[in-house]
Amino acid sequence: MTRKKRRTFNDEQKTEAVKLVRVCGESIAQVARDLGLTESSLRNWVNQDKIDKGEGPEGELTTEEREELRVLRRENRRLRSEVEILKKATAFFARDNSTSSR
Repeated sequence: MTRKKRRTFNDEQKTEAVKLVRVCGESIAQVARDLGLTESSLRNWVNQDKIDKGEGPEGELTTEEREELRVLRRENRRLRSEVEILKKATAFFARDNSTSSR
């Protein structure tokens, strides 16, 4: 079985697809068929556009907030890793000092 290569779309392409749904009034299903997209992908883009414009459900993250969260999580992982390395180094040197001072 061969798998389809995952397609990627830039922000401009996503914006144009969403505009066809929101401004032109075409259905998500029709726009998805016309552009060769899955309905679920286009529906997600339309929903995220609503959230970004402040029209979505309360508490949902905007695209900008999602990106910031992604960056902060990555930084948090890196910092936790650095702390673990420093703990191990501290324990190593503390053990080394206690044996050499005897």
